[in-house]
Amino acid sequence: MNFVSLSFLSITLLLCTPKFANCQWVQTSLTNTTVRAFCLSGTNTSSQMLFAGTQSEGVFRSTDDGATWAAANTGMDTYVAALATTGTNTSSPMLFAGTSVGVFLSPDNGLSWAAVNNGMGTTNVYALAVRDTNVSAPKLFAATNSGVFLSSDNGLSWSPVNSGMGGIDVFALAVIGTNLFAGTSIGVFLSTNNGTTWHPVNFGIANTVVLAFAVISANTSSPTLFAGTLHEGVYLSSNNGASWVNVRTGLINPNITALAVKAPDSSSPTLFAGTFDAVGEPGGVFLSTDKGTSWAAINIGLTNKDTRSLAISVPYLFAGTNGSGVWRRPLSELSIVSPNELSMTFGLDQNYPNPFNPSTEISFTLSERSMVQLDVFDMLGRKLQTLVHGEMEAGLHSMRFDAVHLARGIYTACLTANGGRREMKMVLGR
Repeated sequence: MNFVSLSFLSITLLLCTPKFANCQWVQTSLTNTTVRAFCLSGTNTSSQMLFAGTQSEGVFRSTDDGATWAAANTGMDTYVAALATTGTNTSSPMLFAGTSVGVFLSPDNGLSWAAVNNGMGTTNVYALAVRDTNVSAPKLFAATNSGVFLSSDNGLSWSPVNSGMGGIDVFALAVIGTNLFAGTSIGVFLSTNNGTTWHPVNFGIANTVVLAFAVISANTSSPTLFAGTLHEGVYLSSNNGASWVNVRTGLINPNITALAVKAPDSSSPTLFAGTFDAVGEPGGVFLSTDKGTSWAAINIGLTNKDTRSLAISVPYLFAGTNGSGVWRRPLSELSIVSPNELSMTFGLDQNYPNPFNPSTEISFTLSERSMVQLDVFDMLGRKLQTLVHGEMEAGLHSMRFDAVHLARGIYTACLTANGGRREMKMVLGR
């Protein structure tokens, strides 16, 4: 039996207050696509644009906080893994897209695009980072499957900057003052001279695949850097990468695809982590209000928990998913509660994927330690399989239902625990 629990629920978390009893994620109009990246352009709330980079359809943009989206793909209709903007405080910002065939530039908020790959070629670009964003020629860094590239002329030309690191896979970049961090397939590297030379900063995180970064208090003398990893959860460094500490209590899925921070320079920042679905490790979005010391899932309404990207554009938190587009949730729905106010609701989530063939994940939440029975029935009410029978801890759990030997049709999952009962329909397609 593969199950996971949130038995750490005595810690302080973010949850919905009574005022927002029906709070949950809501899917936006950008659906049926995989969203790998977000970018916010503009500093005036009334004129901000949110861009979403997709796996197969290029870039989309929204001018109304994600309520509606329009394609912004002229000149580029490809896999977009990264987005970045320069000149956000100027009248002519530049928007860059890192794709499966190099970097593209849009000078007109995504209305048109042109490839800018001189010196780089058609390289897979996984991440982009900008230093000195509001100068006329900022330094733009691209993380690729061949190391890091640098452009000092708005992408017109690129040069590799990999001395000390080599041409390894680089999946994430972070800028803190004069320090540039690279998340790679073998840990974290640091450059203090714009990538001219690199050295590993891996004490406590060596040989770990690093897929995302987030920074708290970047403009202070004591910034905190977070690294989201594959299989190892989140790591924290408060000394510019000299040493790392794993911070994943309550983070029941250790596969981190994205990190985002609300109010990163305040005294009470909120850290969000996006994860992807794995067998026995339900995905979704998690948050921490204590710099990663403890985490809790915030997935009510998020029926597709295979999360690939996150963004904060006040007043919303956005999640890009694998195959279900963009979801959003008002940040105002989340507020800090004390441990004695914390409770979890007994419930059975919709299976994912649905329809499915031949297997699917069934997730459920227990409000307390319970005797649990999870059965699957056919349309005639005949019990076909028992997925769970036994005592389980309070928290979020996930089980896989394999229907490889069953005919197409509608099946019912039935969950009973401590006198409560929940049912959910599932569609098996062939």
